[in-house]
Amino acid sequence: MQTFPAFFPLKGRRIVIAGDGEGAEAKARLFAGSPAEVTRLAPARAFDPAAYAGADLIFIASYDAAFVTAATAAARGAGAPLNAVDHPELSDFHTPAIIDRGQVVAAIGTAGAAPLLASLLRAEVETRVPEWAGPIAALLGSRRDALREAFPDLAARRGFLRAVLAGSAAEAARSGDTDLAGRRLDEAIAGGWSAVGRISLIAAPAAADLLSVRAVRVLNNADIVAADAPMMAAVAPHTRRDAQFCSLAGATEATLADHADAGRLVAVVGADSPRDLAACLEGRGISVELLASAPAP
Repeated sequence: MQTFPAFFPLKGRRIVIAGDGEGAEAKARLFAGSPAEVTRLAPARAFDPAAYAGADLIFIASYDAAFVTAATAAARGAGAPLNAVDHPELSDFHTPAIIDRGQVVAAIGTAGAAPLLASLLRAEVETRVPEWAGPIAALLGSRRDALREAFPDLAARRGFLRAVLAGSAAEAARSGDTDLAGRRLDEAIAGGWSAVGRISLIAAPAAADLLSVRAVRVLNNADIVAADAPMMAAVAPHTRRDAQFCSLAGATEATLADHADAGRLVAVVGADSPRDLAACLEGRGISVELLASAPAP
Protein backbone atom coordinates (compact mmCIF):
# COMPACT_ATOMS: atom_id res chain seq x y z
CA MET A 1 0.00 0.00 0.00
CA GLN A 2 1.66 3.19 -1.23
CA THR A 3 -0.94 5.57 0.24
CA PHE A 4 -3.33 5.33 3.18
CA PRO A 5 -7.00 6.15 2.43
CA ALA A 6 -8.87 8.06 5.12
CA PHE A 7 -12.24 9.82 5.32
CA PHE A 8 -12.24 13.43 6.48
CA PRO A 9 -15.42 14.66 8.26
CA LEU A 10 -16.71 17.81 6.53
CA LYS A 11 -19.25 19.17 9.01
CA GLY A 12 -18.01 22.46 10.45
CA ARG A 13 -14.85 22.44 8.29
CA ARG A 14 -13.56 25.19 6.01
CA ILE A 15 -12.36 24.26 2.53
CA VAL A 16 -10.44 26.82 0.46
CA ILE A 17 -10.23 26.45 -3.32
CA ALA A 18 -7.78 28.82 -4.97
CA GLY A 19 -7.37 29.39 -8.69
CA ASP A 20 -9.48 29.00 -11.79
CA GLY A 21 -10.12 26.73 -14.71
CA GLU A 22 -11.75 23.30 -14.86
CA GLY A 23 -9.64 21.96 -11.98
CA ALA A 24 -11.00 24.56 -9.56
CA GLU A 25 -14.55 24.17 -10.87
CA ALA A 26 -14.38 20.39 -10.45
CA LYS A 27 -13.34 20.75 -6.82
CA ALA A 28 -16.18 23.22 -6.20
CA ARG A 29 -18.68 20.77 -7.69
CA LEU A 30 -17.22 17.98 -5.56
CA PHE A 31 -18.11 19.79 -2.32
CA ALA A 32 -21.42 21.27 -3.47
CA GLY A 33 -24.11 20.19 -1.03
CA SER A 34 -21.60 19.10 1.61
CA PRO A 35 -21.83 20.50 5.18
CA ALA A 36 -18.44 22.21 4.78
CA GLU A 37 -17.92 25.95 4.36
CA VAL A 38 -16.37 26.35 0.89
CA THR A 39 -14.37 29.49 0.10
CA ARG A 40 -13.33 30.30 -3.47
CA LEU A 41 -10.25 32.49 -3.89
CA ALA A 42 -9.84 34.45 -7.09
CA PRO A 43 -6.32 34.30 -8.59
CA ALA A 44 -5.54 37.78 -7.30
CA ARG A 45 -6.00 36.66 -3.67
CA ALA A 46 -4.30 33.30 -3.99
CA PHE A 47 -0.87 34.73 -3.07
CA ASP A 48 -2.08 36.24 0.23
CA PRO A 49 -1.26 33.87 3.15
CA ALA A 50 -3.99 35.48 5.26
CA ALA A 51 -6.65 34.27 2.81
CA TYR A 52 -6.01 30.66 3.92
CA ALA A 53 -6.31 31.28 7.67
CA GLY A 54 -8.61 28.79 9.37
CA ALA A 55 -8.67 26.40 6.41
CA ASP A 56 -9.00 22.67 7.09
CA LEU A 57 -8.42 21.57 3.49
CA ILE A 58 -6.84 23.53 0.65
CA PHE A 59 -7.01 22.99 -3.11
CA ILE A 60 -4.89 24.93 -5.59
CA ALA A 61 -5.81 24.69 -9.28
CA SER A 62 -4.62 26.48 -12.41
CA TYR A 63 -3.21 25.76 -15.85
CA ASP A 64 -0.32 28.07 -14.93
CA ALA A 65 2.39 26.06 -13.14
CA ALA A 66 4.04 29.23 -11.80
CA PHE A 67 0.72 30.28 -10.25
CA VAL A 68 0.32 26.89 -8.59
CA THR A 69 3.83 27.02 -7.13
CA ALA A 70 3.40 30.55 -5.74
CA ALA A 71 -0.11 29.92 -4.37
CA THR A 72 1.03 26.70 -2.71
CA ALA A 73 3.84 28.55 -0.98
CA ALA A 74 1.39 31.17 0.31
CA ALA A 75 -1.07 28.51 1.53
CA ARG A 76 1.50 26.49 3.48
CA GLY A 77 1.35 28.88 6.42
CA ALA A 78 -2.21 27.75 7.21
CA GLY A 79 -0.89 24.31 8.14
CA ALA A 80 -3.79 22.52 6.44
CA PRO A 81 -3.48 19.49 4.13
CA LEU A 82 -3.10 20.76 0.59
CA ASN A 83 -3.79 19.37 -2.86
CA ALA A 84 -2.33 21.04 -5.93
CA VAL A 85 -4.36 19.74 -8.86
CA ASP A 86 -2.18 17.83 -11.36
CA HIS A 87 0.91 18.56 -9.26
CA PRO A 88 1.41 15.53 -6.97
CA GLU A 89 4.93 16.71 -6.10
CA LEU A 90 3.40 19.74 -4.35
CA SER A 91 0.50 17.90 -2.72
CA ASP A 92 0.03 16.46 0.76
CA PHE A 93 -2.74 14.14 -0.48
CA HIS A 94 -4.33 12.96 -3.71
CA THR A 95 -8.00 13.33 -4.56
CA PRO A 96 -9.48 9.91 -5.41
CA ALA A 97 -12.27 9.02 -7.79
CA ILE A 98 -15.32 9.16 -5.51
CA ILE A 99 -18.65 7.34 -5.41
CA ASP A 100 -21.00 9.47 -3.30
CA ARG A 101 -24.01 7.88 -1.63
CA GLY A 102 -24.32 10.31 1.25
CA GLN A 103 -23.27 8.43 4.38
CA VAL A 104 -21.63 5.79 2.18
CA VAL A 105 -18.61 7.00 0.25
CA ALA A 106 -16.29 4.81 -1.80
CA ALA A 107 -12.98 6.12 -3.09
CA ILE A 108 -10.48 4.74 -5.60
CA GLY A 109 -6.99 6.19 -5.80
CA THR A 110 -3.81 5.50 -7.71
CA ALA A 111 -1.40 7.57 -5.54
CA GLY A 112 -1.68 10.30 -8.16
CA ALA A 113 -0.08 8.11 -10.81
CA ALA A 114 -3.06 7.40 -13.06
CA PRO A 115 -6.22 9.46 -12.32
CA LEU A 116 -7.90 8.25 -15.51
CA LEU A 117 -7.52 4.64 -14.40
CA ALA A 118 -9.15 5.54 -11.07
CA SER A 119 -12.09 7.08 -12.96
CA LEU A 120 -12.51 3.97 -15.11
CA LEU A 121 -12.44 1.73 -12.04
CA ARG A 122 -14.97 3.97 -10.33
CA ALA A 123 -17.40 3.38 -13.21
CA GLU A 124 -17.07 -0.36 -12.59
CA VAL A 125 -17.51 -0.14 -8.82
CA GLU A 126 -20.32 2.44 -8.91
CA THR A 127 -22.81 -0.11 -10.21
CA ARG A 128 -22.14 -2.25 -7.12
CA VAL A 129 -22.93 0.54 -4.62
CA PRO A 130 -26.71 1.13 -4.74
CA GLU A 131 -28.37 4.47 -4.12
CA TRP A 132 -30.12 3.11 -1.01
CA ALA A 133 -26.82 2.34 0.73
CA GLY A 134 -26.57 5.90 2.08
CA PRO A 135 -30.03 6.02 3.72
CA ILE A 136 -29.50 2.63 5.36
CA ALA A 137 -26.11 3.71 6.71
CA ALA A 138 -27.67 6.92 8.08
CA LEU A 139 -30.45 4.89 9.73
CA LEU A 140 -28.00 2.52 11.43
CA GLY A 141 -25.78 5.42 12.47
CA SER A 142 -28.71 7.15 14.17
CA ARG A 143 -29.25 4.01 16.30
CA ARG A 144 -25.58 3.36 17.08
CA ASP A 145 -25.90 3.83 20.85
CA ALA A 146 -29.06 1.74 21.06
CA LEU A 147 -27.38 -1.06 19.08
CA ARG A 148 -24.34 -1.07 21.33
CA GLU A 149 -26.50 -1.17 24.44
CA ALA A 150 -28.72 -3.95 23.13
CA PHE A 151 -25.85 -6.03 21.72
CA PRO A 152 -22.65 -5.32 23.64
CA ASP A 153 -21.00 -8.41 22.13
CA LEU A 154 -19.54 -7.42 18.75
CA ALA A 155 -20.24 -10.78 17.10
CA ALA A 156 -23.87 -10.68 18.23
CA ARG A 157 -24.24 -7.10 17.02
CA ARG A 158 -22.75 -8.01 13.65
CA GLY A 159 -25.14 -10.96 13.37
CA PHE A 160 -28.10 -8.75 14.23
CA LEU A 161 -27.07 -6.21 11.60
CA ARG A 162 -26.75 -8.94 8.98
CA ALA A 163 -30.32 -9.91 9.77
CA VAL A 164 -31.46 -6.27 9.63
CA LEU A 165 -29.88 -5.71 6.22
CA ALA A 166 -31.88 -8.65 4.89
CA GLY A 167 -35.09 -7.69 6.67
CA SER A 168 -38.05 -5.33 6.58
CA ALA A 169 -36.25 -2.27 8.00
CA ALA A 170 -33.75 -2.27 5.16
CA GLU A 171 -36.54 -2.95 2.67
CA ALA A 172 -38.38 0.16 3.86
CA ALA A 173 -35.18 2.23 3.64
CA ARG A 174 -34.56 1.00 0.10
CA SER A 175 -38.07 2.11 -0.87
CA GLY A 176 -37.41 5.57 0.55
CA ASP A 177 -39.70 5.35 3.60
CA THR A 178 -37.18 6.33 6.29
CA ASP A 179 -39.84 6.78 9.01
CA LEU A 180 -41.12 3.24 8.55
CA ALA A 181 -37.55 1.93 8.39
CA GLY A 182 -36.76 3.64 11.68
CA ARG A 183 -39.84 2.16 13.39
CA ARG A 184 -39.05 -1.33 12.16
CA LEU A 185 -35.43 -1.06 13.28
CA ASP A 186 -36.50 0.17 16.73
CA GLU A 187 -38.91 -2.77 17.00
CA ALA A 188 -36.17 -5.20 16.02
CA ILE A 189 -33.76 -3.77 18.60
CA ALA A 190 -36.40 -3.84 21.34
CA GLY A 191 -37.42 -7.39 20.45
CA GLY A 192 -33.88 -8.74 20.78
CA TRP A 193 -32.42 -11.32 18.48
CA SER A 194 -31.70 -15.01 18.52
CA ALA A 195 -28.19 -15.84 17.36
CA VAL A 196 -28.07 -17.65 14.01
CA GLY A 197 -24.57 -18.84 13.19
CA ARG A 198 -23.28 -20.81 10.25
CA ILE A 199 -20.37 -23.17 9.70
CA SER A 200 -18.90 -23.24 6.18
CA LEU A 201 -16.60 -26.16 5.38
CA ILE A 202 -14.39 -25.22 2.43
CA ALA A 203 -12.39 -27.85 0.55
CA ALA A 204 -8.68 -27.00 0.56
CA PRO A 205 -7.73 -25.73 -2.92
CA ALA A 206 -4.73 -27.12 -4.76
CA ALA A 207 -3.52 -23.52 -5.18
CA ALA A 208 -4.51 -20.16 -3.71
CA ASP A 209 -6.12 -18.96 -6.95
CA LEU A 210 -8.40 -22.02 -7.07
CA LEU A 211 -10.67 -20.83 -4.26
CA SER A 212 -14.19 -20.58 -5.65
CA VAL A 213 -15.96 -17.22 -5.84
CA ARG A 214 -18.49 -18.46 -3.29
CA ALA A 215 -15.71 -19.55 -0.92
CA VAL A 216 -14.11 -16.11 -1.19
CA ARG A 217 -17.44 -14.48 -0.29
CA VAL A 218 -17.74 -16.73 2.74
CA LEU A 219 -14.22 -15.78 3.84
CA ASN A 220 -15.05 -12.09 3.33
CA ASN A 221 -17.84 -12.36 5.92
CA ALA A 222 -16.44 -14.92 8.35
CA ASP A 223 -15.99 -13.95 11.99
CA ILE A 224 -13.65 -16.90 12.57
CA VAL A 225 -11.40 -18.72 10.09
CA ALA A 226 -9.84 -22.12 10.82
CA ALA A 227 -7.05 -23.48 8.63
CA ASP A 228 -3.60 -24.99 8.89
CA ALA A 229 -0.56 -22.70 8.57
CA PRO A 230 0.15 -23.19 4.83
CA MET A 231 -3.50 -22.68 3.89
CA MET A 232 -3.83 -19.64 6.15
CA ALA A 233 -1.46 -17.73 3.89
CA ALA A 234 -3.75 -18.46 0.95
CA VAL A 235 -7.01 -17.44 2.61
CA ALA A 236 -5.81 -14.48 4.72
CA PRO A 237 -6.04 -11.93 1.85
CA HIS A 238 -9.77 -12.72 1.54
CA THR A 239 -10.66 -12.29 5.22
CA ARG A 240 -11.69 -9.29 7.27
CA ARG A 241 -8.90 -7.63 9.22
CA ASP A 242 -10.83 -8.13 12.46
CA ALA A 243 -11.54 -11.83 11.85
CA GLN A 244 -10.21 -14.33 14.38
CA PHE A 245 -7.95 -17.15 13.22
CA CYS A 246 -7.48 -20.59 14.72
CA SER A 247 -5.83 -23.86 13.76
CA LEU A 248 -7.69 -26.78 12.27
CA ALA A 249 -6.91 -28.71 15.45
CA GLY A 250 -8.92 -26.12 17.38
CA ALA A 251 -11.95 -26.45 15.11
CA THR A 252 -13.54 -29.32 17.00
CA GLU A 253 -17.22 -30.18 16.76
CA ALA A 254 -17.85 -28.76 20.23
CA THR A 255 -15.96 -25.53 19.54
CA LEU A 256 -17.70 -24.98 16.21
CA ALA A 257 -21.08 -25.62 17.82
CA ASP A 258 -20.35 -23.00 20.50
CA HIS A 259 -19.41 -20.43 17.85
CA ALA A 260 -22.56 -21.13 15.85
CA ASP A 261 -24.74 -20.89 18.96
CA ALA A 262 -23.19 -17.46 19.60
CA GLY A 263 -24.23 -16.29 16.13
CA ARG A 264 -20.79 -16.33 14.55
CA LEU A 265 -19.96 -17.17 10.95
CA VAL A 266 -17.11 -19.68 10.81
CA ALA A 267 -15.12 -20.78 7.77
CA VAL A 268 -13.14 -24.01 8.10
CA VAL A 269 -10.70 -24.60 5.23
CA GLY A 270 -9.40 -28.09 4.56
CA ALA A 271 -11.11 -30.02 7.35
CA ASP A 272 -10.56 -33.77 7.49
CA SER A 273 -13.76 -35.76 6.79
CA PRO A 274 -15.86 -32.60 6.21
CA ARG A 275 -19.02 -34.58 5.39
CA ASP A 276 -18.86 -36.44 8.69
CA LEU A 277 -18.27 -33.17 10.55
CA ALA A 278 -21.17 -31.53 8.71
CA ALA A 279 -23.48 -34.41 9.60
CA CYS A 280 -22.57 -34.14 13.29
CA LEU A 281 -23.15 -30.39 13.36
CA GLU A 282 -26.43 -30.61 11.46
CA GLY A 283 -27.52 -33.23 13.98
CA ARG A 284 -27.18 -30.52 16.61
CA GLY A 285 -29.41 -28.16 14.61
CA ILE A 286 -26.55 -26.02 13.28
CA SER A 287 -26.58 -24.53 9.77
CA VAL A 288 -23.71 -25.99 7.73
CA GLU A 289 -22.64 -25.60 4.11
CA LEU A 290 -20.05 -27.55 2.14
CA LEU A 291 -18.08 -25.62 -0.45
CA ALA A 292 -15.83 -27.10 -3.11
CA SER A 293 -12.80 -25.39 -4.60
CA ALA A 294 -12.12 -25.12 -8.32
CA PRO A 295 -10.37 -28.17 -9.79
CA ALA A 296 -6.72 -27.87 -10.69
CA PRO A 297 -6.15 -27.35 -14.42
